[in-house]
Amino acid sequence: MQSIRELCKASTILSEDDIRIVEDLASKLQIFADLSQADMFIDCPTVDRSAALVVAQAKPATARSMYSGSVVGHLATAINEPAVMYCLTTGKPVIGSRGVSQEQVVMRQSVVPITNAAGKTIGTLITEQDISKQVEQEKNVEMLKETTEHLSETLIQFAVPDMPISSLLHEGMILFDQSGTITYANGRAHKLLSLIGFERPDKGISIERVFSWRVSPENFVRHGGYIQDELSKGKHFIMMKAVSSVRKLDIIGGIILLRDISDIREKEKQLMIKSAVIKEIHHRVKNNLQTIASLLRLQMRRSQSNEIEKVYRESINRINSIAIIHEYLAQDGLEQIDFKEIVTKISKIIVSSMRRSEQTIHVVVTGESVYLPSNKATSFALIVTELIQNCMIHGFSERHEGRISIALVSKEDFVSLSVTDDGVGIEDMEHILKKGHLGLKIVDTLVKEDLEGTMHFRNTGNGTEVTILYPIQKEDEDDTAEDYGGG
Repeated sequence: MQSIRELCKASTILSEDDIRIVEDLASKLQIFADLSQADMFIDCPTVDRSAALVVAQAKPATARSMYSGSVVGHLATAINEPAVMYCLTTGKPVIGSRGVSQEQVVMRQSVVPITNAAGKTIGTLITEQDISKQVEQEKNVEMLKETTEHLSETLIQFAVPDMPISSLLHEGMILFDQSGTITYANGRAHKLLSLIGFERPDKGISIERVFSWRVSPENFVRHGGYIQDELSKGKHFIMMKAVSSVRKLDIIGGIILLRDISDIREKEKQLMIKSAVIKEIHHRVKNNLQTIASLLRLQMRRSQSNEIEKVYRESINRINSIAIIHEYLAQDGLEQIDFKEIVTKISKIIVSSMRRSEQTIHVVVTGESVYLPSNKATSFALIVTELIQNCMIHGFSERHEGRISIALVSKEDFVSLSVTDDGVGIEDMEHILKKGHLGLKIVDTLVKEDLEGTMHFRNTGNGTEVTILYPIQKEDEDDTAEDYGGG
């Protein structure tokens, strides 16, 4: 097996001083692993910065390791190790994210940067701890909590009527015997039924007289001893829940609970009105954007310059991508968007508008449904637009056939979006970014400022892969955790 120095010299960007810092930390890694009862690793950035290389590993002697073999020499990419690449790129720690190990064990992973004397991030220190027992305990506590809540509800519902607590209940409560005669009704029940014009539930009268057919014996039998109904008059809405106790075929009594839900119904009504207004606004915004795109398209056709036509076409694609988001919101009225649907639609529209007549470009979208807030979805839509346009303009400029693969994955605390083509490939992405390529500049700005994420390029050997990492829940930096390295 290669030494840490040999691995770093062959595959990383580390200087001699940096390698000494990593070697010093690696010499203490076994002690750290034993103390923390966790697997520990050191990953360093590769020469092209597209991945991280595992240069050191320590398995705990004080606990069960989650790894049967060594992973030293393996690569960690933005897709399979988002926290590592995010930490390397930003220099920010990712503490306490949960995930599943290669051997399907639930674990907690923490990643902190390793810095040199100049404050530059030269690697990451990774801690992975088996928390399967803790997760099991959490599930047991949750089940106990639910059981306690159900028991509390039962005790309150069947509280002795003469006890003072029955008059303090927010719900109206009515008890009846086997003949359907009311044996008790608290003050809240009297008040709620008066709001909707029902007869007073006085002791000794029949529940059928108050509620008519709603709580008849036949209705109890038909609904398995449990009846739920909504009673209303004007702006007042009352939720009624009736439960009967049955012994063989006979009803031996039961309880009726009444709750005022007028405020809930009023809020639902207001939400429906607001939702309709918001959907109409999104619909109008979509129409306005499509109108602007149509005007630009007319102007583009009048142009005699290929360069100007290219600029117009890219601008039209950007506008259409934003319009698709508003179209989705206009239909569903939701603020959470299934971005996989959006990606599928955007990619087909862009490829169709940019491919030459003799070209055949296939687009494949894989992954899972990932729901994003509308503002983040808009940023992602523009990012996808720019990356696909980049594939069409640069990757397939001299090819008749091509394939674009888009993968959307939600993993641990990150959403990753990867756009991969089988085009000509890009050798020096840093040089292209420095030249000020507008599309990639837009992507870089959106990723850093809107998503607070990171962007990673990788030459696959058969094309280019661009991965965007978006941290779903950004953890506050732990002031007590110090970077290992020079001071």
